[in-house]
Amino acid sequence: MPLRLHSDTHAAPLPGAEEKLPDSAVSALGLIVITILLLSFGLTMLYSASFTTSGISFFKKQLIWIMAGITCGTTVFVMGYQRICRARGLLLLLCWGMLVAALFFDPVNGARRWIKLTLPVLGDMSIQPSELTKIAVCLFVAGYCTYFSRFFSRLRHVNGLIPLCFYIVVTCGVIWAGIDMGTFLLVLATAGTIMVAGGLYLRYAILGGAAAIAYFAWQIITNPERLSRVMAIFDPTRDQQGESYQLIRSLMALGSGGWLGLGFGKSRLKTRYLPEQHTDFILAVVGEELGLVAIWLVLLLYLLWGFFAVRIAIGARSKLGMLLAFGLAMAVQLQATINLAVISGSAPTKGMPAPFISYGGSNVMSSIIAVFLLLSVAMETLRPGYSDAFLESVRSKFRRKK
Repeated sequence: MPLRLHSDTHAAPLPGAEEKLPDSAVSALGLIVITILLLSFGLTMLYSASFTTSGISFFKKQLIWIMAGITCGTTVFVMGYQRICRARGLLLLLCWGMLVAALFFDPVNGARRWIKLTLPVLGDMSIQPSELTKIAVCLFVAGYCTYFSRFFSRLRHVNGLIPLCFYIVVTCGVIWAGIDMGTFLLVLATAGTIMVAGGLYLRYAILGGAAAIAYFAWQIITNPERLSRVMAIFDPTRDQQGESYQLIRSLMALGSGGWLGLGFGKSRLKTRYLPEQHTDFILAVVGEELGLVAIWLVLLLYLLWGFFAVRIAIGARSKLGMLLAFGLAMAVQLQATINLAVISGSAPTKGMPAPFISYGGSNVMSSIIAVFLLLSVAMETLRPGYSDAFLESVRSKFRRKK
């Protein structure tokens, strides 16, 4: 008889035994606490990293984006991940449109990843569609692998593997057109994780992984700029004013901080020497001001965040919830890993912000929405149909008023 992973009913506790919270509730509470700690730490370090050059403008904008993310995330939570997933095709199509629109805006550092807007209250703002695309890809691939679970590993079926790969390739292709190799890798790895968790045949997974590695190797070898960035990892001093400029300054910041750092707000490199000190390299400022111990604590928080997210995935009541939670956990954890690898010289320099910590509206919004989707999965495990019940209660109240 196969093992049952979940049960809709719980055995009555023994007399005198303490009633414990369900695993999903503990994981959800842990995820909320870790997220609040990361966001609070990020705002604090953003203030320190940008105050000497831009005052509190970045701090205020980041706070507004956090509130916007909480608003969007609350809406997602109330609607429920299952209802949101039904619109997965429309969401992915919308992201394609934004990615294409970003190609027509002026490039920033040679990349076309941002849609620039001028808003009445916020002033000049920019949206990075690729950040939101990560959420859309998780929803789309998780939904596809769930609703077409009998067919998605078959190559020639109308709902098989080839159509799914087509959607993923188109998404990655538009991201690649904006010169965003980091997000390209992130989306590809996240989609692959969901597909493997959904039951993809091992031979197809190995073949797809080998093809992706070969493609990346070819892109690096045939592009002198990318090859130079990779070579800078092995010898950062070879081009100190070129490709190694940011890496050298990041390593100097981490090295000068030592174990306990120079003190909050006392970074010397953030003023004029370390580019992108408030976005991609904010953790280098953390290392300089608060030391290596603070970097380890940030790493611990990221690991705990991933631990609680995976626990939510394992305890999910539905296959859709399990796959979606795994994909979201993979997306956030891989982004954090890449950022830490870049600032420490373990990976080529690329535009990959630290989740919840770096400045960036699209980054913090997508990360917060991911948290609320995970909370929706956990809530659905604890209270099946919670979203339908809540929305129905709201409708009934409006009917009574009429």
